[in-house]
Amino acid sequence: MAIIGSGNIGTDLMIKIQRFSEVLEVAAMVGIDPDSDGLARARRMGVPTTADGVAGLIAMLAFDAIEIVLDATSAGAHRANASALAPYGKRLIDLTPAAIGPYVVPTVNLDQHLATGNVNMVTCGGQATIPIVAAVAAVAPVHWAEIVASISSRSAGPGTRANIDEFTETTARAIEAVGGATRGKAIIVLNPADPPLIMRDTVLCIVDDCDRDAVTASVEQMVARVQEYVPGYRLKQQVQFTPLPASESLRVLLGDDAAGIDRVQVTVFLEVEGAAHYLPAYAGNLDIMTSAAVRVAERIADRTASRSAELVETPR
Repeated sequence: MAIIGSGNIGTDLMIKIQRFSEVLEVAAMVGIDPDSDGLARARRMGVPTTADGVAGLIAMLAFDAIEIVLDATSAGAHRANASALAPYGKRLIDLTPAAIGPYVVPTVNLDQHLATGNVNMVTCGGQATIPIVAAVAAVAPVHWAEIVASISSRSAGPGTRANIDEFTETTARAIEAVGGATRGKAIIVLNPADPPLIMRDTVLCIVDDCDRDAVTASVEQMVARVQEYVPGYRLKQQVQFTPLPASESLRVLLGDDAAGIDRVQVTVFLEVEGAAHYLPAYAGNLDIMTSAAVRVAERIADRTASRSAELVETPR
């Protein structure tokens, strides 16, 4: 596989894969700045590099053998990269908010998209919170889901800041499309605290009256599943339930359907500590994106290997 983008996210992807993956190998690290730390580290690790962007990738000797391309650039750059790579049949995993392909959150809907040519990893806030929305929605219909992602301002690089509008829009759409909420809202907070704080997320869901024990169990099971690839992902405190009598304020959020109906607010508080493979531990927002992308790439690779084995073993 190849990585496009030699910044923090791309470099963390490379280190995760080279050190820990049993099914993936980085065959190319692609950037546009020949002096970037990511390309320098790749060269030291024996990974072929190019500073000529996607055109340089296509020209590399290893290009034909590459099956998966992870794009860790920006929304605008990914659109151009996807267009350039389209004739070559590569599988693209998009870590930008471009969302050319379907949104994918590994614990929620990865199995549905293992054969898709271009999948989108939503956002860091989406990867952290959509599993929780889906866990609540598995027990009770979620009429409104609102997430607040608070990250250290130090972990929000130029790409994140340039894509801040896409972050909120993409996350909100994915809360509905993947999480299962009727309406979704996303808010991001860049926290300037020093020393930097790790990622904190609040998930607020408005549901009908429900089996509270079942909701709590569903959330806890989902947290355990995310921890399989993001060990620093955890509940900050117990799941909270707050009765919401029917009122005008609910009508503002839910529309006319809220009239005269009492609801329940489910609130889940999370924190995400990074694994510190390359990024600092407080940058859990970036770590959950790279960890989720590696999980997707590995599952795609496993599926490809299994299908190849079936073809070899099938008698003619």
